[in-house]
Amino acid sequence: MAVETIRYAVGGETFSSELIWDESKSSKRPILLVAPNWFGVTPEWTGRARALAGERYCAFLVDVYGDGKRPKDRPEAAAAANAQRANAPEWRRRMAAALEQAVREGEMRGIADTTRRAAIGFCFGGGCVFELARMGGEIQAAVSIHGDLIGSMPAAPKQIKSAMLAIHGSEDPIAPKSRRDAFEAEMQYCGAKWQMMTFGGLYHSFTDIGVNVPPEAQYNESAARQAYAWSYLFIENAFAGTL
Repeated sequence: MAVETIRYAVGGETFSSELIWDESKSSKRPILLVAPNWFGVTPEWTGRARALAGERYCAFLVDVYGDGKRPKDRPEAAAAANAQRANAPEWRRRMAAALEQAVREGEMRGIADTTRRAAIGFCFGGGCVFELARMGGEIQAAVSIHGDLIGSMPAAPKQIKSAMLAIHGSEDPIAPKSRRDAFEAEMQYCGAKWQMMTFGGLYHSFTDIGVNVPPEAQYNESAARQAYAWSYLFIENAFAGTL
């Protein structure tokens, strides 16, 4: 797998994302933005993005904090994520710039089918991809896995162009049922094409290997496997227009 650091500017600030693809394949693949959790771009997330890309996608691991800004612990990560949540227009601008850069880099290298674009995010990253969708980003599918479900700027009617999938745990205290209900109401109001898959009894971070701090967060191998399978199928159906 090829992993290339891509630096680009947004509003005078430099960002450092990663373009990831299987260089042994000659065919063009769809673009998949990958938004990591609140720790941002790390070696662990490079590994997860590599796995997500596989032979299927040309992945773009998104940096929304800025080059060199990498939280060292949970308090720093919370502060960095909350700064984005508090400024939704800037948050969206950074996600839109990442999509634009992914398309440009994929076209330059001849590795991406830029007519097919999707985004997947985990935890805080789920909020990242849903904010891109809420602003009318040119993607066909947006997938949030145990992620932020609601933002400070709800979508207007007919503003969302992508199909939306939220995969969640019923006992997730980070985004509890009240937020799932608010997300559902927002999707209905704006007329989005959306789905929600809810795992009964699961907490936050169920795809994060090694996490075991119930009742807040806990890894679940079976749920992680199913979540990835649902995501792949949802994205492929979105590309095919069969949702």
